[in-house]
Amino acid sequence: MPDVFIRRADPAEIDVLTAIDDDAARLFMQAGIDVDFPPDHEFLIHERHRLSLSLAAGTALLATDRALGPVGFVALGWLDAEAYIEQISVRMQAMRRGIGTLLLDAVSVLAKTTGEGTISLTTYDHLPWNRPFYERNGYAVVPDIECGIEVARELEIQRRWLPRPEQRVAMSKLLGDA
Repeated sequence: MPDVFIRRADPAEIDVLTAIDDDAARLFMQAGIDVDFPPDHEFLIHERHRLSLSLAAGTALLATDRALGPVGFVALGWLDAEAYIEQISVRMQAMRRGIGTLLLDAVSVLAKTTGEGTISLTTYDHLPWNRPFYERNGYAVVPDIECGIEVARELEIQRRWLPRPEQRVAMSKLLGDA
């Protein structure tokens, strides 16, 4: 994909990443999942804090299209002493071009360089662009009972605040397959 390049995001770009995420969230709204919270909502504060930690650690990657500018990002953190994708988002106008896959591949390489053996994430189970996308990229659902303490806690937070809590799942991938 010669028109898109990926680089580490700078901590000063938190508003750029937030704007990308807000744009991508419109797809959820179209699916009937209202994630339009007020700026001072506990979930958004939690999410922004975790994104800030990823930016400060140098583990947030930004995808930029030469014509469109910043179009996607992925933020890596750690839960249960393993790599955890805090967030991955692509602007709606740039979706279905392989940018999400590029970001997943790049973050897997980044996680492997830190010595991690697996990478995990949480997502919606029922949306056609979520779980199936991750499964095509080597991720598998992790039953709640098998989640580590920190991933289980993150799922609990998401299930408390996000719509359709029963549809939130954890997924993971062995990085040897990345």
